[in-house]
Amino acid sequence: MEDKNEMIFKRLNDINTFQCAEGDIFLRGTDEYGNCLQLSFCAYDFIQWISHEELNYIKEQLVKHIKTI
Repeated sequence: MEDKNEMIFKRLNDINTFQCAEGDIFLRGTDEYGNCLQLSFCAYDFIQWISHEELNYIKEQLVKHIKTI
C-alpha cells in the first residue's frame, strides 16, 4: 500500500516545452531516466511565489554553481 503523504522526487532533466494555458503552466521534457515527464501547476500560484526577488536569487545561485564547474 502506498503512503499518500510520501514525497515523490523527480528531476525534469531536459525541458523541451513550456506552455501556459487555461490558468496552468506546463513544463515538458524528460526525467533523469530519459522517460517523458510533464509537470503542471497553477500559474496564479507561480506568479505569487516567483517574484523578481526570487528570480534574482535563482540567477545568483546559478552563477555560483557555474563558477564551480
